[in-house]
Amino acid sequence: QVQLVESGGGLVQAGGSLRLSCAASGSIRSINAMGWYRQIPGKQRELVAGITRGGITNYADSVKGRFTISRDNAKSTVYLQMNSLKPEDTAVYSCSAGYSSSIFVVNYWGKGTLVTVSS
Repeated sequence: QVQLVESGGGLVQAGGSLRLSCAASGSIRSINAMGWYRQIPGKQRELVAGITRGGITNYADSVKGRFTISRDNAKSTVYLQMNSLKPEDTAVYSCSAGYSSSIFVVNYWGKGTLVTVSS
């Protein structure tokens, strides 16, 4: 089993920045892709960004140029630096991890952290 614990969410004004962290623990040796998804109430969860163990990244078009995903394999932690935040970025952000190199194949989820962007 793998446990994922997110931190770093909160309230920020439009144009501001936040950094999310996700620490993985447990049987993490076989984990490959890790990433961030977000969900707005009443809408489907969507991929924000993903990164493989080798550092290949994938971003949703809506966040390209504003968000950066990074990973510290030694610390088993993935980060999401979010800049130029917009009110439409408001959502619950959840960390994901999987054994596949595809960010879309998720085996584990974190509980989520709320990001609220005020206008």
